[in-house]
Amino acid sequence: MASPISQTAPDHAAPLSPAVDSALRTLASEADGVAALATALRTTLRPAFDDAIALIQNAKGRVIVTGLGKSGHIGRKIAATFASTGTPSFFVHAAEASHGDLGMITADDVIMALSWSGETAELRNLITYSRRFRIQLIALTSDPASTLGKAADVVLALPKAPEACPNNLAPTTSSLMQLALGDAIAIALLEGRGFTAIDFSVLHPSGKLGAMLKFVRDLMHESASIPVKPLGTPMSDALVEMTSKGFGCVAIIDGRGEIAGIVTDGDLRRHMRPDLMTARVDDVMTRNPKTISPDLLASEALEILNSSKITALIVTRGKTPVGIVHLHDILRAGVA
Repeated sequence: MASPISQTAPDHAAPLSPAVDSALRTLASEADGVAALATALRTTLRPAFDDAIALIQNAKGRVIVTGLGKSGHIGRKIAATFASTGTPSFFVHAAEASHGDLGMITADDVIMALSWSGETAELRNLITYSRRFRIQLIALTSDPASTLGKAADVVLALPKAPEACPNNLAPTTSSLMQLALGDAIAIALLEGRGFTAIDFSVLHPSGKLGAMLKFVRDLMHESASIPVKPLGTPMSDALVEMTSKGFGCVAIIDGRGEIAGIVTDGDLRRHMRPDLMTARVDDVMTRNPKTISPDLLASEALEILNSSKITALIVTRGKTPVGIVHLHDILRAGVA
């Protein structure tokens, strides 16, 4: 029977295990690779990076990312990142391209080909296709003098760095550098386009990201569900409204239908006295209450609720109540 995982605090003074020591060497090697990439971006790689961004920004079509092996896996992730941040893109497997998938690529597209050596045999037909139909080609390679590098319109030359693998064989540092450069391109395009959280929500309607990017209007209770009473209402009536709607508060509106205050459970406790039920809401309510817009992100509403230590917010357009959102509504949507 396997022994249970230790729950004791680690002894930071104890010698590192061989596994942890190996992991730290790997991270240090990969960090050196990313640092070398950052240095190149400030110097030799800078003109090509600007050219690649301009080429993609001016393209009428999509970014077709391609590669094989580990470069293919990284390319698939880069294509997904492009697509999710507003740059239309998809991945074409380098080997499958020669078996009909070249038909997915149009003259308006830009091809981004990943190959550390630049000599991936399966890329040759794709390179020939791009030259024949004058499709712009961006190369991510460590060798500008390679077949891929010579054929490309723009060469993003990755600095050569040793792999984390002790045999300098398994793609590790090189794969991370490709991924990091792909992310850098995606974010530069995103920022250049002015891509906002609202744009992001359109492309991420599901899952945790989708929940965080929902709007208050998607979660709020409307119409008859809103606890609301006019100025001058006896507290006994306001308490019935508060209890029946179940939000622990009631919005108080003036003659124009605009919010004038709010009565909460806390207000009841602060004003507890024998004649409370015969008092008017005007004397008990909190004036100028905190409200939110229906166009606010639900994640921002959650921050307001938490920072204000309250459980519900009246939703208004201008000063007119149009809904109410409760902390539980946001939590049930998976925003937290």
